[in-house]
Amino acid sequence: MSTTLSDDRPAISAGIITRNGAVLLVQRRVKEGSLSWQFPAGEVESGETLQEAAARETVEETGLTVTPKQLLGERIHPKTGRRMAYVACEIVSGTAHVADEDELADLAWVKPADFSTFVPYGFAPVVQDYLDSTLTADAS
Repeated sequence: MSTTLSDDRPAISAGIITRNGAVLLVQRRVKEGSLSWQFPAGEVESGETLQEAAARETVEETGLTVTPKQLLGERIHPKTGRRMAYVACEIVSGTAHVADEDELADLAWVKPADFSTFVPYGFAPVVQDYLDSTLTADAS
């Protein structure tokens, strides 16, 4: 872990949304033209909780209205060095679609068998543990 935590930057809060044995992932448009899959997420705004940020980013990016259920955990992301928060959310209303076309290229409901295809480096351990228990329960 880097000793220079230039964390004047806001934390990133990610919404972890599951349905029918799958988790929602979004495909970002990255400036280099490459695409990467991740959870709906964005910077926490001033005066906002981690949970509120995850819910706001989810509706802005995917059109899904969600309610935060549980803060799963936080970490310094090993690839970006940014402080990340992971928030389990429950769908309230809406149908997932690419609502922010400037930021997203696509989205998908991904089942565990396909996780490594979409996210070859794996999820944060707290997220993987949550998905292991939630998606097993969802599928039964």
